[in-house]
Order: sequence, then C-alpha cells, then structure tokens
Amino acid sequence: MENRLVDIKEKMQKALAKLQNDLATIRTGRATPALVESISVDYYGVPTPLNQLAGISVPEAQLLVIQPWDKQSLSSIEKSILKSELGLNPSNDGTVIRVPIPKLTEERRKELVRMVKKRVEEERVVVRNIRREAIEITRTLERNKEVSQDEQRRLQDQVQKLTDKFIGDIDRVGSEKEAELMEV
Repeated sequence: MENRLVDIKEKMQKALAKLQNDLATIRTGRATPALVESISVDYYGVPTPLNQLAGISVPEAQLLVIQPWDKQSLSSIEKSILKSELGLNPSNDGTVIRVPIPKLTEERRKELVRMVKKRVEEERVVVRNIRREAIEITRTLERNKEVSQDEQRRLQDQVQKLTDKFIGDIDRVGSEKEAELMEV
C-alpha cells in the first residue's frame, strides 16, 4: 500500500507542476521566455515548440528577442506568435523577431486573474479526483479483506493529508500569480 501512496503523491505533484507550467505562460507585464517557448510553430509541416526552433532572450524588461536557428522559419514563428492568445505583436527584421510586451491594463489584469483562478480550480479538481480514486481503492481493499478497517481508515487519513497539502500548494501558487498580475 505504501507504493500506492507514493503513486498518489506523484500524481498530485504532476498536477501541481502542470499548474506551475500553465501559469508561467500567462503574461504579467514583464518579458519572460516562458510566455512564448511552448507556442507551437508549423516547421516544415511539423508542429514544433518555439524553444526547439530558436533562442529566446530578454534584453529588456518589456522585450523578448527570438533568434531562429533556421532563418527560413522566421515568418512561420511570427505567424504563430500572432495566432497565439497572448495578444502580442512581433516585428521581424530579417534575422530576429522582436516581441514588445505591452503594459497590462486594469481590465486585462482582471481577465488574467479570472483565467488563473479557473486553472487553479481545474487542478484542484484533478487532485480531488486522485483522492476519490485512492479512497475507492482503500474501500475495495477493505471489502476484499486485504486490509483491516483500521488500516483502511489510516490510509484514507494519509490520502486526505496529502490532498490537503497539495490543494494548499495549488492555492499558494495561484495566489502568488494573482498578486504578480495585480502588481503595477
């Protein structure tokens, strides 16, 4: 059963890591390579993440510079950034793409906070589903007389403690991102 608890913990850690990656792509007002590195670019007919096609640097707080390794991919990278939901306007000078990061308006900040809250809630639901499945497994084990009733309750308590810890972590990550977004 200890192996199952380790599996449950790993699944919950993956949910937390997914949330952290998702939130890194939500722009704040500062340039960060995480904003664009996962944008899918059509590279010779193959959807490829931008970070595999180009170097992404931040020379200033409000500017991203994308330097493709293959100059032929400049226009497709530019199109992909325009199509993304980030609302960015890249400019291409023939060798690099410059992406200015505009200041966020109050309305856009609130919209982004709503998006953060939605993603936080989605991951909370994932963690709760993992808990529900784990508790169902413990009940099945108890019904099949593989563990005692006391052991089953102890396992449920451990699963609940893990759930509480990860939901707390998810909430903390979400609150930090909200504070970062509302920072002017």
